Amino acid sequence: MEDISLISLGFLALALLATGLVAGIIAGLLGVGGGIVIVPVLYYMFTALGIDPSVLMHVAVGTSLATILATGTSSARAHWKRGSVDIDLLKRWWWAIALGVLAGATLAGNISGGALTLVFGVVALAVSANMLLRKDGAALAQTLPGTPFKEVMGFLIGAISVMMGIGGGTLGVPTLTLFNYPIRKAVGTAAAIGLIIAVPGTLMSIWFGLGAEGRPPFSLGYVNLIGFILIIPASTLAAPWGAKIAHAIDPSKLKLIFALFLGFTGLRMIYDVMM
Repeated sequence: MEDISLISLGFLALALLATGLVAGIIAGLLGVGGGIVIVPVLYYMFTALGIDPSVLMHVAVGTSLATILATGTSSARAHWKRGSVDIDLLKRWWWAIALGVLAGATLAGNISGGALTLVFGVVALAVSANMLLRKDGAALAQTLPGTPFKEVMGFLIGAISVMMGIGGGTLGVPTLTLFNYPIRKAVGTAAAIGLIIAVPGTLMSIWFGLGAEGRPPFSLGYVNLIGFILIIPASTLAAPWGAKIAHAIDPSKLKLIFALFLGFTGLRMIYDVMM
């Protein structure tokens, strides 16, 4: 790691604090959280700061996974207390998700930053299209599929999520509700899935990033410690601001805003890679 000036370090800290504030406002406004907001904001913040493109996305993903360790624990505990975590499903599903996480994190640690950015962009576009085109209450089937299809779904959720630096909500909730799963249990169970993703995902991001050149200062592997320390309290502080705005806006418009946000982010990231 190269020496940096206090001014440069100050700019990095302010940028990461801003990341937490922006992520918190969007999370509170749109009812989402974790990496689906933090990763793209970090991506653009690091780009503006001139971080090496070869590691930029890896650090964004690793830092996001680390923040989910804190936010995901709080969320999962809250849903657990409300009885909205399906323990039986987790008992049958956790190993497939964890196996997917190991495979996805290994792949992410060995591919280029551009390929990782492309993964995020394509999946963000897919999630955006699902939100825009899928009618409320529409389901593919009335129950979850049996073995081995259920396990394959868990594997893919774990693998894709860890490569994107996101928790369980972005892919877990739409997947479960696609099979007529109650929305509250889907959200609560997805929060617990987020921890299954974040714990090994963070450790592997640290491992694969050890010694990598071009990382932002004060990074442990691909986890930026300044970002980890600043994003969590900033996003926690700002989330109620977004929630307050949300109460004054039509929920259908909120869904549209988030879908457009994801769609724009996905297209922009794909464009950055291709051009």
